[in-house]
Amino acid sequence: MRIVKGSEPTVVRRDGRRVLVARARAVLNALEHLVGGLGTALLASAGVLWVVLVGLLSAVGVGLPLTATLPRVVRSVAERERGRLTRWGPEIIALGPAPAGARGLLTDPIMRRELRWLFVHGTLGLFIGMFGVTLAVQAVQDVTYPLWWRLLPREEAAPTFVFWTVEDDHGARLVALFGFVVAAAFVVTGPGLAWLQAWPGRRLLVPPADIDLSLRIAHLSSTRAAALDAHATELRRIERSLHDGAQNRLVAVTILIGAARRALERDPSATGSALDRAQDAAEQALAELRTVVRSILPPVLDDRGLAGALAGLADDCAVPCRTDVDVPGRCAASVEATAYFVTAEALTNITKHSRASRADVVVRREGDRLLLRIEDDGVGGADAREGSGIAGIRGRIEAHDGRLELTSPPGGPTTLRVELPCGL
Repeated sequence: MRIVKGSEPTVVRRDGRRVLVARARAVLNALEHLVGGLGTALLASAGVLWVVLVGLLSAVGVGLPLTATLPRVVRSVAERERGRLTRWGPEIIALGPAPAGARGLLTDPIMRRELRWLFVHGTLGLFIGMFGVTLAVQAVQDVTYPLWWRLLPREEAAPTFVFWTVEDDHGARLVALFGFVVAAAFVVTGPGLAWLQAWPGRRLLVPPADIDLSLRIAHLSSTRAAALDAHATELRRIERSLHDGAQNRLVAVTILIGAARRALERDPSATGSALDRAQDAAEQALAELRTVVRSILPPVLDDRGLAGALAGLADDCAVPCRTDVDVPGRCAASVEATAYFVTAEALTNITKHSRASRADVVVRREGDRLLLRIEDDGVGGADAREGSGIAGIRGRIEAHDGRLELTSPPGGPTTLRVELPCGL
């Protein structure tokens, strides 16, 4: 009974920590969504100004040549928002180039919906993004205000939203208290603001059912082709490994056995060394065969699960690597194998090219998606077009109809985000 009673507070504390972590993650995601939405809202606002300017110039007869640019401007901004919304929720398939000519802006039903979204997001979305980001920045500024307020000139000793004059530490502590109130307001309203900012795009940028179906068929056809290409590439890799490795070793075994047989007839004392060499070659062939088999579907996934397999990769990595895997249950074997190989390739790239001092591997499962993030503090500049291995990683992911996002500015850090469907 004491064990049961003693375990109850532990369970409560663990559940409490999970709730706090989940809430903190939701707030950080909301802030990230608002910042990203603010970026596309600024683009949409610029697009609104361009549409209005071209309309006014066309009214006086000098802007007609510029009307041909309107569909491309509207479509390009809408595609940026589709990509942003796809990263944070259900996929919105890109529509490709805009119709040619200004008439398509008014006659094409999709372009009309995009034009409506442009005006809504360029005004309401811009206001929501600015308000939410300002609220978060103001909370941080006010909470930390007692630490730095004395460094300000006397006439600037009060933050933006504070209506009283700060003249001593007591006033600065009141500002910090006000900052906690602002932070609590953002914690409560931030996720709702992010949802409200994204709602027009979710409603207006989704293509109609018939067009959406044709786009999805084309998308599935391309991913099927990617899966076939990835399968063919994998078969070629396995065939090359067998041909260049195990097959050559087995040929050497047969030659050495033949030499031993001939030595047995001429010089029996030399037979032992020939058989020893044949045994060594056979053992090397077996080792290479095991390596090829493990590269097809690593047995460590069955033995230790995804968390244990990734921990093993991190332990073997030359760069200090931390793993954080929170995946309840098991995913499909092919999905776990893809996550394993993607991580192995990414850690190999980090070791060879990044000059990093640390790396992090974070894996989460959200609904029917497996989310994988690999980050390092290296020099950055990773590019799939320069043979960094990213192209091979992308092929594995697209074969599962997954998504890959690489962020690697010069100077670092490099972040690889992978999303794989793993079923309910």
